[in-house]
Amino acid sequence: MSALRTIHDVPVLLCPEEGDPIRGEADATGLIGEAGYQGARWVALPAGRLDEEFFRLRTGVAGGIAQKFAQYRMGLAVLGDIARHTAASEALRDFVRECNRGRQLWFVDGLPELEERLRG
Repeated sequence: MSALRTIHDVPVLLCPEEGDPIRGEADATGLIGEAGYQGARWVALPAGRLDEEFFRLRTGVAGGIAQKFAQYRMGLAVLGDIARHTAASEALRDFVRECNRGRQLWFVDGLPELEERLRG
């Protein structure tokens, strides 16, 4: 079950490791709705909850999900090690690097790194 936690004055919906996979925009919209209902401004989602297609940029899944979160002005932090995915795709490495420069979608190792990013 997801839990709302305030980190440096930012309400964050912490999603559990277990749960339905996020496969596309419809699943993202459901997650955004849950987060908004609870008053969150960010969603912290374990990388394992994302469908494998998310990490294949040519499918458009990552872009669609990122667009949904941007449209609803909700931040998304993907928590966990995605090294096996980035090792296999230069395009994904570039996407992750660009996202981490912004303020909408971050890829972080875990909650401590998210806490640090939300501090500043």
